[in-house]
Amino acid sequence: TFAILRAGVAEPLGVAVVCGAGVNCVGMRPDGRTARFPAIGRISGDWGGGWGLAEEALWHAARAEDGRGEATELARTLPAHFGLDSMYALIEALHLRRIEPARRHELTPVLFATAAGGDPLARSVVDRQADEVVAMATVALTRLDLLGEPAPVLLGGSVLAARHPQLDGRIRDLLAVRAPKAVPRVVTARPVLGAVLLGLDHVGAAPGAGERAREHFAA
Repeated sequence: TFAILRAGVAEPLGVAVVCGAGVNCVGMRPDGRTARFPAIGRISGDWGGGWGLAEEALWHAARAEDGRGEATELARTLPAHFGLDSMYALIEALHLRRIEPARRHELTPVLFATAAGGDPLARSVVDRQADEVVAMATVALTRLDLLGEPAPVLLGGSVLAARHPQLDGRIRDLLAVRAPKAVPRVVTARPVLGAVLLGLDHVGAAPGAGERAREHFAA
């Protein structure tokens, strides 16, 4: 997450939220101060990320099919992704590992597609992910005394880099209210670039080294 942040800024200043398989957030100031979270899952208060979104979609779809929960198109679209005709069949296939656990990640794009199709429950899950991203970013900005000045909020990881209109739009709308001076921007540069730049910062590399690193990885 620090690498995503450094890859997206000219100096180590700002906040980054990464939402890929999981979710994490860090912030930095040039004076060395940082803000971060344990980011080890639900036991550290986290919610979402690609894996968490897939789990949430499965939970709602299962309850929709058996009548315990609100109706949602997810009960059809999730099993259909694997060529199955019911959530019961999908639950069984996942439990008995006829579908490998790692393939649950494939359900996150299905959730976003179902939300884009107008399904209210799927849309509510996407909205909650936006709320979580903004909550983490706002806390990090506050800890670093950056809430009152222009500061970049870098958004990275496969879920955020995909620029899903509902997720991206809600994040920007919420930041405009909770952190109006924040400057959100999606980072698609490879994280290794940020790692190199952090290393150059650490050794006090000569001016121009960072730009050469950016040119190298851009090529």
